[in-house]
Order: sequence, then C-alpha cells, then structure tokens
Amino acid sequence: MGLDVIGSGFGRTGTRSLKEALETLGFGPCHHMEEVFANPAQVPLWASAVAGGAVDWSRLYAGYRSQVDWPGAHFWREAAEAFPEAKVVHSVRPDDSWWSSFSVTIGKLLKHYRSIPLPPHVREMLDAMDDAVGVQTFAGRYHDRDDALAASHRRTAEVRAAIAPERLLVFDVAEGWEPLCAFLGVPVPDAPFPHRNDRTEFWANLGGEPD
Repeated sequence: MGLDVIGSGFGRTGTRSLKEALETLGFGPCHHMEEVFANPAQVPLWASAVAGGAVDWSRLYAGYRSQVDWPGAHFWREAAEAFPEAKVVHSVRPDDSWWSSFSVTIGKLLKHYRSIPLPPHVREMLDAMDDAVGVQTFAGRYHDRDDALAASHRRTAEVRAAIAPERLLVFDVAEGWEPLCAFLGVPVPDAPFPHRNDRTEFWANLGGEPD
C-alpha cells in the first residue's frame, strides 16, 4: 500500500482535523505525529531520515494511505517523488490564527521539551523535530513571528512551484468538506467536518502545558 494523499502543510494548520477527515473519507489510516508518539518503533526511522539517512518510503509508510503533519510534512518532496500518483493537500491557515496557535503549542514545546518529563521515545522524536522543524525549517527563529510566518509562506510557495496544479489542493480546513471531497473525487459525508487538537488537547497529550 502506498500513499494516496500527501500532506505538505505545517503543523497547527488543522492537520489533526484533516487526519480525521481523510480517514472518514476512506483514506486511512492517516499518518500524523500522534502515530509516531503511539508507535515507538517508528522513531529511529524518522530520526534517521532527519539526519539524512537513506529512506525506504514504502517501508516508512507501510499500512498508511495518507499523511499529514510533521514529521511527514518535512519530507513532502521525497514523498511526492516516491508516490507519484498521490495527490498533495497543502493545509494553510490565516497568519494571525496560525501564529497564535503555533507559538503556544509546537513553538513552546520545542523551547521547553528538554525540561518536561516525557517518555524516552517522545524525547528522541522531539530531538529530531528540533532539528527538522526548529533548525532546518525555521533556522532557530520559530519564536519570532515575522520569521516564522516567512518560513510558512516560503513553504507554500515551494509546494506551489513543485507540484502540478491538478495534483495540488491548497486547503484551509475552515472551508469544510466540499473542496477536499471535490479534489479527491469522493462524496461529501453527512457529518460535520472534524475540529480537533486545540491547545488544551495538544498539551494534554504531552502531560500538561509547562509554565
């Protein structure tokens, strides 16, 4: 089984809601950072990928039909090449809304995770994400609003430039089912679009928000 949908958008662009939506539409299981935290055996594979090691993408995504969120979003180019028939959904969010969410969740986690009591595999994965996200994506400037937003805009431009328009949907989850279902060629479900992983839920999954 290879990926049918590749998610290239940054974390905190509704990726947890998008994961649930894709699974509702029949494109599950969907890979997300939660999958890594729940499956410690995945951590060394992702850590190796971040460090520049050779990656068998079919093996890494074995059992999954779609992917959203980091760490997978960091490797959107590689996934798009490895799964040339897959469609790409680039999740976006208005600047102020994204920064308000990112700065108190992922940004804060990258700053404080070393002082938080976490399972060893979660700490190892966050070490890798500190490199992939904190350094390679944001050049260590993820606490600066303007720099972080510039990195987000740059990623959107890179995806638009690299992926053929017919293969790409730039998508805000606030748009709901219609554009996503039209892009994927599936019927619109008779259910509300998911809304998941707010700030409280994010930190609850990590044992509580640090001061």
